[in-house]
Amino acid sequence: MSTFRRQIFVYSFQLVDLILLVLSFVAATLPVLFQQGTASFTEFLGLKIKLQNFVAFVVLVYLWRAVFAVMGLYGSKRHTSRKAEAFDVFKATSICSIILISFSLVLRFQMVDAQFVGVFWAASTILIAGTRLSVRTVLRHFRAKGQNYRNMLIVGSNPRAIQFAKNVPNHPEWGCTVTGFADDNWAGADDLQAQGFSVVCDFAGLPAFLRHNIIDEVMIALPVRSFHEDASRIAKLCQEQGIIVRMLSDLFDLRPQPVSAADYDTRLMTPYAGPTPHGWPVLIKRALDVALSSIALLVLSPAMILTAILIKLTSPGPVFFVQKRIGLNKRNFSIYKFRTMVVDAEAKMKEIEHLNEASGPVFKIKRDPRITAIGAFLRKTSIDELPQLFNVLTGDMSLVGPRPLSLRDYDLLTHSGPDWQRCRFSVRPGITCLWQVNGRSSIPFEQWMELDQQYVQKWSIWLDMQILAKTIPAVLRGSGAA
Repeated sequence: MSTFRRQIFVYSFQLVDLILLVLSFVAATLPVLFQQGTASFTEFLGLKIKLQNFVAFVVLVYLWRAVFAVMGLYGSKRHTSRKAEAFDVFKATSICSIILISFSLVLRFQMVDAQFVGVFWAASTILIAGTRLSVRTVLRHFRAKGQNYRNMLIVGSNPRAIQFAKNVPNHPEWGCTVTGFADDNWAGADDLQAQGFSVVCDFAGLPAFLRHNIIDEVMIALPVRSFHEDASRIAKLCQEQGIIVRMLSDLFDLRPQPVSAADYDTRLMTPYAGPTPHGWPVLIKRALDVALSSIALLVLSPAMILTAILIKLTSPGPVFFVQKRIGLNKRNFSIYKFRTMVVDAEAKMKEIEHLNEASGPVFKIKRDPRITAIGAFLRKTSIDELPQLFNVLTGDMSLVGPRPLSLRDYDLLTHSGPDWQRCRFSVRPGITCLWQVNGRSSIPFEQWMELDQQYVQKWSIWLDMQILAKTIPAVLRGSGAA
């Protein structure tokens, strides 16, 4: 699960849990009111809530939320059994009930008796456990179909690493796929192959393997004492490329034991991580993406319809140009633009590749002979980029982020560029970025990559707002457009 989706789930669970606890409190109130008769129920509806009681209830709800957090109910449950999660909910609601009893004794809530607490505990346990198990079932269904998965490379091939890897293929609902092992040749390699796994690269070939393959996480399973330098070097390499690094905590030969599904998360730690943004700012960024792109599509729809008509009238072929690009974590997606070139433009690239005016792996020509009559105007005004607002809505792109590279440019970058340039793939690509507002095609490729790295490392909502504010003047000036 991506960082953004993980944050969505955590905050959603927190909100849903609080709502269910409040509903359970209301459910416990109803039997008491019905026992006292209709008159009491009418009096209850007309009752004015005292400030003291309101403050007490707010504090009570806050304590309930704290209990759920302390019990680990907002941590990852991807590898925890359903029974274990249900038992955690049972313990949390029991503690919440005890807190409710304590408040009742201190503040003398008249309606909170044994029956009230019993109904509250039963309702909260059933509602919260049922909701979580239902969500788990849905996620298990999607993960079993290969969705919401992460590619993991295991560095090291000792028995603990092999035992861990053996558990992953048997549980597709975990959402992990072991791509293979990275290790130098040693006597234990035969055992690795006997277990059905393979070494995809050695330590020397690891940098090249990470460049050419989609790897979301690297699990370091090397003995710390004898492989400290190798582990540090690998962690630094992954950090440069924005790849999450994990380590098996059982690496000190103190108590060898198999890794089970229930304790998977507790046996992992994340001492190193890429600069991938996380937390509330990411949620705000995504909310702004959806809101602003929706408004922009609504406002610009007449201009987009007119553009589509002009494209059809001035040149044969489709209205939209669809191309595979490299997105978040180096995964492919289809980008949409208004077509500004002849239909067979990509096939003709080899004929004019010697005219390339851009540095690095990218291909740019100011007076490209493949551009249509209206294409030059669309590029100059950046109108051809407007369909990418649909990419923003689907989550493949963001309004602000490093520009997505084509497959051709990515292949050339992979074979020639330094590893730090791949850090740009740790964030969602965007329609505009620092490169767009600092000259676009007029700046050299090396500076472009440096600006992308600067964006990733210094990202904030405020930086996005600044870039968006500078994009419109840059587009109106047409600076660096090609």
